[in-house]
Amino acid sequence: MPRSLWLLFIGMMINVTGSSFLWPLNTIYIHELLGKSLTVAGVVLMLNAAASVIGNLVGGVLFDKIGGFKSILLGIVITLVAVITLVFFHGWPVYIYLLILIGLGSGIVFPATYALAGTVWPEGGRKAFNAIYVAQNVGVAAGASLGGLVASFSFHYIFIANAALYAVFFLIAYFGYRNIDAKQASQTSILEQKPGVKNSQKFTALVILCVGYLLCWVGYVQWPSTISSHTQSLNIPLNQYSLLWTVNGALIVCAQPILSQFVKHVAKTLKQQMIIGFFLFIASFVVALYAEQFTGFLIAMVILTIGEMLVWPAVPTIADGLAPKGRQGFYQGFVNSTATGGKMIGPLLGGMIADYYNMNLLFMIIISLLIFGIFTTLIYDKRLKATIELGTVPNQ
Repeated sequence: MPRSLWLLFIGMMINVTGSSFLWPLNTIYIHELLGKSLTVAGVVLMLNAAASVIGNLVGGVLFDKIGGFKSILLGIVITLVAVITLVFFHGWPVYIYLLILIGLGSGIVFPATYALAGTVWPEGGRKAFNAIYVAQNVGVAAGASLGGLVASFSFHYIFIANAALYAVFFLIAYFGYRNIDAKQASQTSILEQKPGVKNSQKFTALVILCVGYLLCWVGYVQWPSTISSHTQSLNIPLNQYSLLWTVNGALIVCAQPILSQFVKHVAKTLKQQMIIGFFLFIASFVVALYAEQFTGFLIAMVILTIGEMLVWPAVPTIADGLAPKGRQGFYQGFVNSTATGGKMIGPLLGGMIADYYNMNLLFMIIISLLIFGIFTTLIYDKRLKATIELGTVPNQ
C-alpha cells in the first residue's frame, strides 16, 4: 500500500479504537451507573445514530466543497471537544448531548476517509477500501478489549483513554493528511442525487432487499445494547463481555482467507451468501436465548460474526449491480441509510421489549424478524424483467 493509505489506515484504526472504548459500554453505563431504563438507553443510542447519519451526509458534501483534509479535521475537532468534555462532565443529561456531538463528528470523518482512500490508491480498486475496513475491525477488537479492562477499574478512565486516543488521531491527521492529494476524489452525497429513479424495478428490488438488511441490523445492534445489559444481570464481568467484541474484530480480520474459500466453493452467489448469513444470525440468537454463562455468549458471537461477514459485504455489492449507470452513489447511499436506520430502531425496540416484557420475548421477536428477512432476500429480484448477473463477492 502507498504511504498515504498507511496513514489513513493508522488514523482510522486509532479513531475506531477510541470510539470502541465507549460504544459497547454505553448501555451498561446509562442503565447501571446513571440508573436509567433500557428504553431510555435505547433512545440515547438512537439519537447518537441519528447524529451519525447527519454527519455522514454533511461529511460527503464537505468533502466535495472543502476537501478531505479539512473535512476530517472538522470531524475530529467536533469529536475531540465532546470527548474531552466527557472527561469532566459525564452525568445526566449532559451525557446525551455529548454522545450526539460524538455521533456528528465521527459521522463527518468516515465518508471523507473512504473517499481519500480511493484517491491515494486508485489502481488498488477495492483493496484500498478493504484496508480501511480492516483498520476499523482492528480498532474494534483493540478498543473493546481494552475498554472492558479499563472499565473494570473505573468508567472515568474510559473517558480519559477515549480523549487521549482522539488527540493522537488529531495529530496524525493534522501533520499526515495535509499533503494527501485529493484533487481527483469525488464523494457522492445522497443529498446531491436527483430525486428521480430511472429504473423503478431495480429500485424496487433494492428496497425489498434492504428490508431484510434493516431487520438484520435491528437484530445485530442488540449485542451492544440490550444483550450487554443482559450479560450484566447474569453476573458476567465487563471485561468478559468486551472480549466478545475482541473476538468479533479478530475473526473479521483473520478469517477472510477461509471465508473466501467458502464463498468460492459453497456459497457461490450473493443471494446464497445472504441466506446462509441470515440462518447464522438466527442460530446465534437461539444460542444466546439459552446462554447463561460467558461460554454460551462466546459461541453465539462467533456464529454471529460469520453471518456478518457473509451479509454485510453482499448488500452493497448487490446494490452496485442493480444500480443504473450514474446512480451508484444514490443506491449505496440508500443502503447506508438502511443500515443506520436499523442502528436507530434496534436499541429502542429492544430496550422497550426488555423493559416491559423480558429478554426471552426479545430474542424470539428478533428471530421472527430474521426469518422474514430471509423471505425478502429470496424474492427481492423476482420482478426484474431481465436476469441480472450479480456475480459473487470478490475476495475480501
